[in-house]
Order: sequence, then C-alpha cells, then structure tokens
Amino acid sequence: MAIDIVFFLAPDDETAAETRPNGPGPALTSVTFHSFDPDDAVVEWELYFEAPCRELPPLEQLYKRDWPRYVAPLLNDGIGVFAVSEKLTSALADAGPSELRELTARWTERLRLAGEDDMTDDDPPAILEGVAQLAATAHSADGCLGLYCWHY
Repeated sequence: MAIDIVFFLAPDDETAAETRPNGPGPALTSVTFHSFDPDDAVVEWELYFEAPCRELPPLEQLYKRDWPRYVAPLLNDGIGVFAVSEKLTSALADAGPSELRELTARWTERLRLAGEDDMTDDDPPAILEGVAQLAATAHSADGCLGLYCWHY
C-alpha cells in the first residue's frame, strides 16, 4: 500500500518520469491522497467503466487485467510513477455524478473487503472527484496532457 499518492498532469511520459525522486511538486497540477493502492484502484475503476454495476467482480477478473504502464519503475524504495490509461482518463472525464457515486460505492466495498477502508485518511468520493477533475482537464487538452500517478 502506498503512503503518499499524487495524481497529476504532465505533457509527456518523460516529464512524468522526472517526478520520481520527489513527486510532481507545485509546477504540475495535482491532487494528493494517502494510504491506498493506486495501481489496484485504477484497474478497479477501469473495469467498472467497462461493466458498470454495483456488484464487485471477482478478484480473479481483476488479476487478469492489464496493470498500469509505469513510466518510472517501482523500485525497492517503493516509489513509482505510472500513466493512467487514456481509456480510463476519458471515462473519468465523461463520468457524471451518479456514475462516480456508483464507482465510489463499488471501490469502497473492495477496500472494505481488503481491510483497507479505514487505512486512507481521504474520503473515497473526494478521491474519485479529484481524479475525475484532473481527467477532464487532460481530456480537454486534446492530447497535450496526460494523467499520471506518483506514489510512495
């Protein structure tokens, strides 16, 4: 589980990868959260948009999916930077309030089952709303910005 998680916008993979040592910093638009597994989360979120329903898919279905593409590899120090897929970025950008509420409910249930629901200090709806706002900015930039995640 990551302690610090920062979703942020960057113009390209190289710029995003350069954030690895210390995080994105104030020069890049970002939202910061704490204490959950961001790579697990984005896989869960993307699966939701492919098959929206409140029912949790089996873990085996999640484990068979493609995981995020790391632009700065996750090393023994626990720091990594990955790109959020364009597919998920578009889905989050286009999601309405009811879709985000349904996704939040499903993701919160997954966190609860994994024993992680009380680990994060952040409110799951606020996490998804913050990431969705960044996704909308990236989506409206017509390929000039990508959505990334730095975590430690």
